[in-house]
Amino acid sequence: MNYDIVVIGSGPGGYVAAIRASQLGFKTAVVERENLGGICLNWGCIPTKALLKSAHVYEYIKHAEEFGLNKTEASFDFSNIVKRSRGVADKMNKGVGFLMKKNKIDVIQGNAKVKSGKKIEVTDSEGKVSEYSASHIIISTGARSRVLPNLPQDGVRVIGYREALTLPAQPKSMIVVGSGAIGIEFAYFYATMGTKVTVVEFLPNIVPVEDNEVSKYLEKSLKKQGIEVMTNSSVEKIETHGEGVKAYVKTAAGEVTLEADVVLSAVGIAANIENLGLEEVGIATDKGRILVDDYYKTNVPGYYAIGDVIPGPALAHVASAEGVLCVEKIKGLEVEPIDYGNIPGCTYCSPEIASVGMTEQKAKDAGYELKVGKFPLVASGKATANGDTEGFIKVIYDAKYGELLGCHMVGNGVTDMIAEAVAVRRLESTAHEILTTVHPHPTLSEAFKGATEDAYGEAIDL
Repeated sequence: MNYDIVVIGSGPGGYVAAIRASQLGFKTAVVERENLGGICLNWGCIPTKALLKSAHVYEYIKHAEEFGLNKTEASFDFSNIVKRSRGVADKMNKGVGFLMKKNKIDVIQGNAKVKSGKKIEVTDSEGKVSEYSASHIIISTGARSRVLPNLPQDGVRVIGYREALTLPAQPKSMIVVGSGAIGIEFAYFYATMGTKVTVVEFLPNIVPVEDNEVSKYLEKSLKKQGIEVMTNSSVEKIETHGEGVKAYVKTAAGEVTLEADVVLSAVGIAANIENLGLEEVGIATDKGRILVDDYYKTNVPGYYAIGDVIPGPALAHVASAEGVLCVEKIKGLEVEPIDYGNIPGCTYCSPEIASVGMTEQKAKDAGYELKVGKFPLVASGKATANGDTEGFIKVIYDAKYGELLGCHMVGNGVTDMIAEAVAVRRLESTAHEILTTVHPHPTLSEAFKGATEDAYGEAIDL
């Protein structure tokens, strides 16, 4: 049972690495303890977007008259919304299974443990232990919901993202602890469906990694939607009682007690590196992550790690890029390290947010002289026709050379627009190239050019 490459974990890092390895001629296997596709496909990115689509459609139906359409009273079946979401995940899971067969990749079900001598021990669901060997072993076991001592999850009253995807009934009220992408997306979904939602964030701004203007705009929008937002606040203690939960929240003004049916803990993730045999093999870790070089080699030859188990942004598209780069380096192809300063981030609430590169504050702190431009979507013909003019596009250029330092977007449709800014930064294009690139009309993409025109005092539609 010898392979060229064995990948442990079949999430967006693992299955992509395995497929690329097979394409490059490696005899490849994947070890998976649960479902092909990992957390992203089964319990994260994909099923959450299915839930959010149901929320978007529900919102459109409620506002149908604004588009000249007649409607009856809008209603929904919560269990069927959840059922559709699970169906989407199941379909994608089967798709990954097809890709494994198509690329002649062996799928080994069970819990893997790395051993010295480039060996892997796999224990299946019946307790049978099998051993495999490989010239190269890639660890891509992903992460799980982080559990804080003062916020223990019981899976019923205090839940993580898995339970939030499959609640048997819609809660009347929910406290969301943490305002990163996971917390905000669930807050939007449940609030849209009628749940009373309160978001508690420890830092001064929600979605704290985003540009300050985007954060403030999104907070105002969410409040208009009926979501209560508490920043500079922390949940100190949780008490479950009968049918609900009490949360004791420390704020600048003192302690506040909140009550709800459910508390969703969205305070980050913890890497799945336990019980993998890392200590026995001698693979170095730090702060709960596996240490690797620019090409994902660990300190032990023949062992690699990618995705959420290593330091860096815990994003599906990052894990996929790391997986491809890792196996291409093993093959000996001419590759270069990933530029982690050019990774797009997206949050799929409504309005959506998307960004890449530096925030305005970080660019100032780095000493750049800036040219900053904004284009409000209310000035966009396409956004107006869509009946959805919330948001803006913000661009940050280096005044000296015209380099795009950062791009920050808020508005529905922006998660599909951000790739243009990523490509511009990757190609080291300047503002001049954007100003002279013809964008199709009417599209939301024109707003990127419009923001650039604004930065350089050439605004046409403002």
